[in-house]
Amino acid sequence: MRLVAASIVFGLSALCVSFSGTSHEAQNKKIIQRYYGEVWNQGRLGVLDELLDPQYINHTPSVPNPPAGPAGLKPIVAAIRRAFPDLHYEIKDIVVNDSMAVARVVMTGTQLDSLFNLPPTGRKIRVNQMNIEKVRNGKIVEHWRVTDELTLMKQLGFVP
Repeated sequence: MRLVAASIVFGLSALCVSFSGTSHEAQNKKIIQRYYGEVWNQGRLGVLDELLDPQYINHTPSVPNPPAGPAGLKPIVAAIRRAFPDLHYEIKDIVVNDSMAVARVVMTGTQLDSLFNLPPTGRKIRVNQMNIEKVRNGKIVEHWRVTDELTLMKQLGFVP
């Protein structure tokens, strides 16, 4: 009888841990969906204050040493959205666990203004990205991104 009781307690404990992990995974997925939907697609920069940790670190290679926290990402989002006013990110896949989220996204838009010293082209883009977000206590604390920048430059006409 004790063995049965111990098995039930152990099973319930494992189930609680499983649900706890699932809860964090669901929360992390919602954070990533808000990040792309509200920040990148709608340009709601204030949402970054809710989603990013004050010490958020952006490890993106094309943006060397940006300031930490939301203040470091807001001008980047604003510049990209200014260059591509119809910017849209479509989430193709999200893989999450209790502390990380990986999103495969497709970025589309039309370049109507300059972007980091590149003159406006009026051309449309469709570019793949892979993004990794480290999440702690409901906030994004670190970010890594890889963009198919060769395709981006070809579509904008800067590379043959």
